Amino acid sequence: MHMNTPKLSMFQVLACGAAIVTLSMGIRHGFGLWLLPITQEMGWTRQSFALAIAIQNLSWGLIGIFAGMVADRFGAFRVLMGGAVLYGLGLAGMALSPTPTLFALTAGVLIGAAQAGTTYAVIYGVLGRQIAPEKRSWAMGVAAAAGSFGQFLMVPVEGWLIAGLGWQQALLVLSMAVLLIVPLAFGLREPGFQGVAPVKREQTILQALGEAFRYPSFNLLMAGYFVCGFQVVFIGVHMPSYLKDHGLSPQVASYALALIGLFNVLGTYVAGTLGQRLPKRFILAFIYFARAAAITVFLIVPLSPLSVYVFSAVMGTLWLSTIPPTNATIAQIFGVQHLSMLGGFVFFSHQIGSFLGVWLGGYLYDATGNYDIVWYIAIGLGVFAGLVNLPVKESPIQRSAPQPA
Repeated sequence: MHMNTPKLSMFQVLACGAAIVTLSMGIRHGFGLWLLPITQEMGWTRQSFALAIAIQNLSWGLIGIFAGMVADRFGAFRVLMGGAVLYGLGLAGMALSPTPTLFALTAGVLIGAAQAGTTYAVIYGVLGRQIAPEKRSWAMGVAAAAGSFGQFLMVPVEGWLIAGLGWQQALLVLSMAVLLIVPLAFGLREPGFQGVAPVKREQTILQALGEAFRYPSFNLLMAGYFVCGFQVVFIGVHMPSYLKDHGLSPQVASYALALIGLFNVLGTYVAGTLGQRLPKRFILAFIYFARAAAITVFLIVPLSPLSVYVFSAVMGTLWLSTIPPTNATIAQIFGVQHLSMLGGFVFFSHQIGSFLGVWLGGYLYDATGNYDIVWYIAIGLGVFAGLVNLPVKESPIQRSAPQPA
C-alpha cells in the first residue's frame, strides 16, 4: 500500500539536508576556539573543557542510535526539530554554565544529543529513502561535502563572533542561529510519514539488528569507522599543540585546520561520486592505506610550514571521505528501511574511536612528553582498517521472501 508513495524532489532533499549539515557540523568544528577564553575567564582546567567535548562525542554516538531508530520509524522531521531545540539549549547552557559539571551536561550531553538528531545518520536516512540507488552514493557525497564546507565556513565566522562580541555573547548568537534548522526541516518532511499509518516494514528493529551484527561485512565496516574516528579526532584536536611544541606559530595550525576543511569538500564529493562507479570497499581501503602513508611521510620529512600544509591538504582529502562509501554500502547491503539506525551503530563505533583518539593523545603526551606513540598507533590502525575493508561484501543480503498473507 505504500509502494507508490510519492518522493520529495532530489534538489529539495539535497538543499535542505546539506544546509542542515553545514550548520550543525560547522558550529561544532569551531568548539576548540572557546577552550582558552572559557578556561581563563572561569578559572577551569583545560581538562574540564576537554572532558565535556569527549562526553559530547560519546553522547552523540550513543544517542545517535536511538535518534536513527525514531527517524526510521516516524520520519526525520520530528528528530530534526527536537535536535534543533536541544542544540539551541545546549549552546545557551555552554554560555551560562557556572560550574564544570553543568558545562559537561550542556556542552557534552545536550549538544551531543543535538548533533545525533541533526547530522549524517538522520540526513542520510532521508537521502537513502528519497533518492534512487543509482544516485545515492553521489548524493551522500554532496551532503558530506556540505558538512566539510561548513567546517571551512563556520570556524572563521565563530572566531569573528568571539573577537567582536566576547565568548559568551558569541555562543548566545549561535544558539539562535542554529534554530534555522527548524524551517529547513520542513523541506525534509517525507510523504510516507505524514499519515497515521507508518511505512510498512518487513523487519522489526531487533530483526534488523540481529541480521546486521551476524553479517561479517557490517562488523568490518564498524571496525574501519572506529579507526576513522581515532585518526581524525586525534589530529584535529592535538595537531595544533604538536606544531606549537615544534616551534611553529599558532597561525600555521589555523591555516592547517582550514586547509583540512577545504580539501575535505573535494575528498567527500569525489568519494561519493566514485562510489557510483567503483567497488566501495576498494575506495575505503585506499583511503585508510593512504592516511597511514601520509602520516608516515609527515613524520619522516623535516617539519616546516610547507610540510604541514601539504599534509593538511592530503589528510583533508581523506578526512570525511569515508562517510559516503560507508553509508552507501550499508544501504546497498541491508536496504533503506533501517538505514538511520544501522548508520547510527556504525557511527557509534566511530565515536568510541574519537573518544580514544582524544583521550590517548592527552594521556600519552602527559606520560611521555610527546605524541610519538599516538602517531605510530594511528599509522598501524590505518593499515588495519585498509585490510579489514577489502573483504567487505557489498551485494544486497539474501533474505527469504515473506510469505503472502
